[in-house]
Amino acid sequence: MSVQFGRWNIDGRPTDQDYLARAREMLAPYGPDGGGAYIKDNVGILFRGFHTTKESRKEAQPYVTPSGAGVCGDGRLDNREEFIRELREAVTADSTDLAIVVAAYEAWGTECFAKLIGDWALSVWDPRCRSLILAKDPIGTRHLYYSSDQNQIIWSTILDPMVLLAGKTFTLEEEYIAGWLSFFPASHLTPYVGIHSAPPSCFVRLEPGRQIIKKYWDFDPSKKIRYQADAEYEQHFRKVFAESVKRRLRADSPILAELSGGMDSSSIVCMADSIIAGGAVETLRLDTVSYYDDSEPNWNERPYFIKVEQKRGRPGCHINVGKRKSLFNRLEPQCFAATPAFNGRISEAELEYTACLNSQGNRVVLSGTGGDEVMGGVPTPIPELEDLLAKAKLRTLTHRLKLWALNKRQPWVNLLVEAARGFFPPTLVGFPKQLGPPPWLRNKFFRRNRAASTGYQTRVRLLGSLPSFQDNLSTLEVLRRQVFCSVLSADPAHEKRYPYLDRELLEFIYAVPREQVVRPGHRRSLMRRALVGVVPDELLNRKRKAFIVRAPLMDVSSEWPRLIEITRDMVSSSFGIVDRDLFVTGLKKARCGDDTPAIPLLRLLAIECWLQSLRDWKLLHVVVSRAEKHWFRNILEFAVPDNKRKIDSD
Repeated sequence: MSVQFGRWNIDGRPTDQDYLARAREMLAPYGPDGGGAYIKDNVGILFRGFHTTKESRKEAQPYVTPSGAGVCGDGRLDNREEFIRELREAVTADSTDLAIVVAAYEAWGTECFAKLIGDWALSVWDPRCRSLILAKDPIGTRHLYYSSDQNQIIWSTILDPMVLLAGKTFTLEEEYIAGWLSFFPASHLTPYVGIHSAPPSCFVRLEPGRQIIKKYWDFDPSKKIRYQADAEYEQHFRKVFAESVKRRLRADSPILAELSGGMDSSSIVCMADSIIAGGAVETLRLDTVSYYDDSEPNWNERPYFIKVEQKRGRPGCHINVGKRKSLFNRLEPQCFAATPAFNGRISEAELEYTACLNSQGNRVVLSGTGGDEVMGGVPTPIPELEDLLAKAKLRTLTHRLKLWALNKRQPWVNLLVEAARGFFPPTLVGFPKQLGPPPWLRNKFFRRNRAASTGYQTRVRLLGSLPSFQDNLSTLEVLRRQVFCSVLSADPAHEKRYPYLDRELLEFIYAVPREQVVRPGHRRSLMRRALVGVVPDELLNRKRKAFIVRAPLMDVSSEWPRLIEITRDMVSSSFGIVDRDLFVTGLKKARCGDDTPAIPLLRLLAIECWLQSLRDWKLLHVVVSRAEKHWFRNILEFAVPDNKRKIDSD
């Protein structure tokens, strides 16, 4: 995953070489394979390479086009053969992915973005029309941030230079924090007001005094796939799933796959083994890494990932994640974390993971993220029932209600009411209990950021696309936000790839009938049927894995003195986000084993440690607490009484 940085002085000031040198130093750990620069008059663009394919090693970036535009790209073009055929006069089979993308841009402009299949981020500085274009793939697997004011436009793969070299303090973006406290923040936000992220499936055009964000592609709700028999759906699934995995096996070094013992990661590994054995990909070896924690009594992953290892005939790297450092330590003073996703603390398990990557020469890691959500890992009947309600198919609705009611062991009328609720605004019917605010969240903060605090819930539209399609897009948006919050790794540098977030695989899943994906008593129905003989039966038939939160909550008790220290002067309280006293009460309940919202509690602790680090770096605007205002007011009343009104107004 290569990185880039650029600065365009709109006011005409020449490029600051010292500024670029400091930015280059921050980029270097993420791009160990060298880099380049485009520096001309008032524009400076930096690139640092991290190569994962044989073609990428021939790239020289920034790339200057025949028309004079400066282009930086990061990613993988999966349908390069298609472009080579269409652009045969401009590119060849030996052309790099970026050279192909540049040729496509020169031929079709921004319309080419919709044709690019793969994981990518792109910037195009065009001096002819004095504009900068930033674009990302439809899932948003790459980071690309930007800021714009009357004097300059800055863009970067990482936030560090944009924040640390700004020479100013920042206002905290409330909506971003609210998103972190619930699910994940929207993918166009950053923690800092004035710094934005290019949204997935969109391009941003930046010009002096003007900014345009345009969606270049979206999933088509009218696309339908209908077959006569289950076997046809299963055959089609195997084809698109195999193609998705094959695309992500394109690498000139051994690939590491996360193997948890669950259905998602096991399917990736087994399918990858089959593809590699057929000699259809460049990489010659697939390694695996698995995690276990024997201290967790209900985490029994080891027997399952060992079953996959036995099938493939070679063991993987096993890491005990029980050997970790506390979640509640402050960052080291010299360690900067641009977002709450990076905690700056290295556990023994993380050191083992680093050693695993280094010893095997892995530069690419395959992740099973998205499999549970996309493939029907959560066996809910609601989207299917909403479809039947929207289409007024009452006879079929009655039949499916009976089947699902028997499976769920609850009255059918409850399922009907739950399905009907989706068509009404959440503010009218209320939010599900798990989406409600924790008691320590301040009401004013929650009301100001209601959408982010409740996971951006919306009602189902009765007209237009089917409710199940709307639900698919809503679920995908959560996955986009999750991937967006992932941290770019520099120690060691490696690139994550997500087979379940392949654009064409998602198009297939969204086009088949919902009852193919999930059936009563059969979650992941299509996936399980299609992968018989590919994945061991023990994995296909295993029960849903348990969700583990026991160990972090045990830390609340064992590290109570440290938590008291953290909560003594809470930045989140001074910012009006939480009520400190109520939060401490929640901690006490967790310490005693009483019922309390565990995940919001743990997330707030992580965010508080991060905010305290930003305060130490003096990067946030100072917020004076109510108690401090009272103290200052008394002092100033005694010394200079005329200042009392000013302090109150501040």
